[in-house]
Amino acid sequence: MNPLLIEQQIAAGLPGSRAQVRSDDNTHFEAVVVAPQFAGKRPLQRHQLVYATLGEAVGREIHALSIQALTPEEWAAQAGR
Repeated sequence: MNPLLIEQQIAAGLPGSRAQVRSDDNTHFEAVVVAPQFAGKRPLQRHQLVYATLGEAVGREIHALSIQALTPEEWAAQAGR
């Protein structure tokens, strides 16, 4: 598994989303996911949506995944846009 594949899976599972994924070892990953589907959802629910896009890879090829899950509005506010 590599960051690009994870980004593609997230984009396929959450249409209209954007993901940036980093990894130093291709087993431990950090992801920033911006998706309109996160609106009105608590952090745990947002993470569950991301995990659902990755399926069985979580816990196998993906040993650890740190997620920052934001709505487009939160992303814009955070980025000062």
